[in-house]
Amino acid sequence: MKSGAVGEHTGARTYPQQPGTTKFRAKFEGVEIVATIPAKSPQESRAMKFLAACTLVPFFCFAFQDLGSKYGGMDWLTYGYVAWPLMISPALMLALFFRNRELIRNPHIGANFSQTIKMVAIMYLVWNIIGTIGYNWLGIISVLCCLTILVADRQLKKQARV
Repeated sequence: MKSGAVGEHTGARTYPQQPGTTKFRAKFEGVEIVATIPAKSPQESRAMKFLAACTLVPFFCFAFQDLGSKYGGMDWLTYGYVAWPLMISPALMLALFFRNRELIRNPHIGANFSQTIKMVAIMYLVWNIIGTIGYNWLGIISVLCCLTILVADRQLKKQARV
């Protein structure tokens, strides 16, 4: 795909390699970027895609709010536009976690999901502590969701070993 923008670029394309493995390829200004996301099962692949959406949407909102309010003159883009997606995402991740707890119990089908959701939960824990202190005390719910993910992951792995 080519567009009329300055420079040569092509759109991102996906190339299924093996079941559950997706390869993303994008080309911009002659540089090719390739990322492969391995998944041990189709269930893990679906969970990872939902987790990616929960992770990226608040950061896109932050970028849009920052650029729009500084350069676009959009005064209606307040910090709430960023804070609420940051506080809602951990609750969605907690629902995802409990819906896919079999991926945590069985590392043969979900080792990547377990590690990734823990890293994202830690990242959101830090941002939601800051948001709770600086923006709204309702952020404590998101902090508790992140802590629940971290503790429950450990407990599910202990139960699986027994």
